[in-house]
Amino acid sequence: MAAPWLMVFASFLFAMMGVCVKLASEHYGTGEIVFYRGLIGVLVMGLHALQQGGTLRTRVPAMHFWRSLAGVTALCLWFFAIGKLPIATAMTLNYSSSVWMTLFLIGGSMLIGSQHVPARLIVTVLIGFAGVALILQPTIKQNQLWYGLIGLLSGMISATAYLQVSGLGRAGEPGFRSVFYFSLGGILAGTLLTFGAGWHAHTPVGIFLLLAVGVLATVAQLMMTKAYSTGRPLVNASLQYLGIAFSYGWGVLLFDDRITVLAIAGMVLIVVAGVLAAQWRPAQAAPSSTLPAEF
Repeated sequence: MAAPWLMVFASFLFAMMGVCVKLASEHYGTGEIVFYRGLIGVLVMGLHALQQGGTLRTRVPAMHFWRSLAGVTALCLWFFAIGKLPIATAMTLNYSSSVWMTLFLIGGSMLIGSQHVPARLIVTVLIGFAGVALILQPTIKQNQLWYGLIGLLSGMISATAYLQVSGLGRAGEPGFRSVFYFSLGGILAGTLLTFGAGWHAHTPVGIFLLLAVGVLATVAQLMMTKAYSTGRPLVNASLQYLGIAFSYGWGVLLFDDRITVLAIAGMVLIVVAGVLAAQWRPAQAAPSSTLPAEF
């Protein structure tokens, strides 16, 4: 399958995963969803490594630890936000990671004085945060500002995780190994989060939703990774944002979400900023830096 189609299907599957997370949040706590998401990821990636003849042994365990800490934290915040906000709003706030990453890279360049920062990059960041402000404005009126800020924080922490994924790639770590240790971190974090609250009893619907979250996320991630390894980074980064449109459609269809004109305008601005940011980032960083929080 051609890379653009892989990206379209991956974005669709990630949006469906968001739907399943939102539905599962009615049966389970965030920690439980993260735990089972991690469990399925560990099993699938372990089997994938075995099938490919690879090894899970790593020479850089500390890098995996810090990457997993950031990634799993962002995932927990994102899943919590999905359960409390319109699904398209939560998805868009998490996708603001591209804006945060550009801001981090601009700040790093200015601190070390390694290169001149083009004015259009500063404009890109301003466009992105204008979109964030437009999205958060309706949440204030609906008394959901706290959840909106949590969704925004998930995007910010995701940006640091993506930079760490880039570092792992430069260190020669294969993608399946990074995903395996990320999933392992999800198991540990989910266990800790659920330890005090307790585990909910399973129902057939609940089991189905948990399986769907793990399977959809894993299949989507594999498709997206394949797309980035064979396609053009900018095209992939642009098509990735179809996940916001798919989420909006699911939200209206299944949850009767009513997204305001201001929120839609904010989504458009974040998409524009994300695509502009992808144009500037070095080509070798694009595959990992534009992946969503699930990676």
